[in-house]
Amino acid sequence: MSDRLTGGCLCGRVQYRVTGPFDKFYLCHCSQCRRSTGSAHAANIFTSADRLEWLSGEALIKRYTPDEPGTISKCFCTHCGSLVPYTSLQSGKLIIPAGSLNRAPGINPDDNIFWRDRADWYDAGLAAKHCAQGPED
Repeated sequence: MSDRLTGGCLCGRVQYRVTGPFDKFYLCHCSQCRRSTGSAHAANIFTSADRLEWLSGEALIKRYTPDEPGTISKCFCTHCGSLVPYTSLQSGKLIIPAGSLNRAPGINPDDNIFWRDRADWYDAGLAAKHCAQGPED
């Protein structure tokens, strides 16, 4: 895929454009990604670092890098806390949080990685009732 996609943070202050093709799309279930996102897994698209263009708000981005070697970094908007793309210190790849894109990337996830480390409640969550909108309380 060679589309140009846009994305940004929740408050809209950080905006970017990224150009495909994209290398990989992973749903990562490791404990670091779960803690980093506060969710069941991270949904990250990998591509070359030179495919990113910041449109606005680059000065609002903060990078968190843990002190422990081999742990993942993350970049986020300092105003709303939303995850935004960043270049991996380990691989040099651009990592795009898929949920920060304004539309679907045109590719499907390649793999569920670190599957054995998934949240204990993940499988039950997939089987739970699906509601079109908010909960039906």
